[in-house]
Parts: sequence; C-alpha cells; structure tokens
Amino acid sequence: MSIEVTPLSDVFGAEVTGADLNDWHDDEQFKRIRQAFLDHGVIAIRDQKIDPAAQIAFARRFGELQGHVLSKFCLPSHPEILILSNRRKNGEPVGIADAGRHWHSDMSYAERPPLGSMLYAHEIPPEGGDTLFADMHAVLDALPSATRSRIDGLQGAYNYTRDYEKARAKNPDRPPLSAEQLASLGEVTHPVVRTHPDTGRKALYVNEGHTIGLAGLPENKAHALMQELFEFSTRPEFIYRHVWQRHDVLFWDNRRALHHALPYDRQHIRHMHRVTVAGDRPF
Repeated sequence: MSIEVTPLSDVFGAEVTGADLNDWHDDEQFKRIRQAFLDHGVIAIRDQKIDPAAQIAFARRFGELQGHVLSKFCLPSHPEILILSNRRKNGEPVGIADAGRHWHSDMSYAERPPLGSMLYAHEIPPEGGDTLFADMHAVLDALPSATRSRIDGLQGAYNYTRDYEKARAKNPDRPPLSAEQLASLGEVTHPVVRTHPDTGRKALYVNEGHTIGLAGLPENKAHALMQELFEFSTRPEFIYRHVWQRHDVLFWDNRRALHHALPYDRQHIRHMHRVTVAGDRPF
C-alpha cells in the first residue's frame, strides 16, 4: 500500500490517497495518517468503503470515543456514531439535517472537548453542503499584538443550550432537551488561547457557536472583544473549503480548527456518519 499526502490548499488541509481504513490495525498506515492529521489539521481520506464497525475501530486508534447528547440521532446498532442526515424513515428524521450551521469547534462546551471528529460521507448532494474550516493556529499568529496581549490569560465561557435553542426555533425536527440532558450541559470555562498537546503550538479557542462570554470582563466588553475575534477568525486567508466527494472520510483536529457546514438543496440526500475522539482539558 502506497499512501500519498497532498495539500488541498495554501491554508491547511490535505488529501490522503492509497489508504484502506478496513485495515485499521495496520500500524504503518495509522502512523502516516496520524502524522498527516497533526501536520495539516484537516485530512480527507479518499475512496473509503467502510462499515460502522471499521470507522469506529479506526477512530479508536486515536483515543477513546465520545458520545453526543442528542442520543436520539445515534446509530442504534453502533451508538458511537452520530448520524448527520436529512433522510427520513416512517416520516421521522434519522439524523440531524442542519448540524453545524455556524462557526464552531465540536463540543467545546464539554469539560474535555474532542481531539477530533471523523465524518464519513455515505451520500452527498450534487452540489452544496461544503464544509468551511478556519486554521486557528494561523489566526492566533496573525492577530494584532494589541489584541493578542488582551486575550493572553483570559478564560472563555462555553455553553451548548443557547445555540441549541436557536437551532430548534429554525428546525422543529430537533427534539427538546430533557432535564437529564440539560443537567449534563452546564457552562464550562477554557483558555481563550490553548496549547496543542501534541505539537505544542498555540491556537485561538473561541467560536461563535459555543463561546458565550469571557470570564472577568463586563458583558459589553466581552461581547465586543468576542465579535472582533470571531470576525478576524473567519477572514478568507484562514479558510479551507472542503468540497465533499462520496466516500470521503474527513478527519479534523478540533484543537486547531473551527468549521462551518454550508446549506444544500434538501431535495437531495446528504447522509453522513460522525465519530468523535475524546480529547484532554484545554490548557
């Protein structure tokens, strides 16, 4: 097997060809893919024909897996997999059709946010549904020195429920959160500038989806600073746009990247399986 890694843009992201994730136990293949993941932040592993068990087994090589609070949309036979889909069965949605329609880092509202997210494209629409990624290493490096000095040492507050209620207002297919689910979703704090545990590089770690405040700052000043950071983070020079191909396995580093899922024509099916690899508490 000959694995090739090719950059996908001048920003970050790379294409991996020649891999077969059914051989999830292949140590040399795993080593090459892991290095590509650390080097490029977002990797598209092309032309994969894998079942849920193989996707789970390969993802587990990176660490323990992390569930999602919306367990209704997890694959019944393999609850480690979250279904992102607009398909319906017996009139009911089988997955989340509008996931990620804002800039965010997956589950940054968790005490231990994920290391990475691995999304497998079973079906894609003929156009639309692309995913945008922002390189938060590059964002931090490019921040004006005055802004950087303001954020060093700051802690951000992160929460899921505010954004979820906004999404529910637009999509009635999203179920209300139960008392038990709400109890598991308390507010957490993380550094606004975090250090990558594998590479040592620092990244900006705020996002408009889940960052709701900055500890120690009055609400108006926190809001103004967050808006400045959000707008700076999504400037074109920091963005990679992924145009999906069927059977892509896209694996992104949540410690480094923000992402934003773009809309598509709901007349066409977009059906994907996501597995989430648990990470460490940011520092």
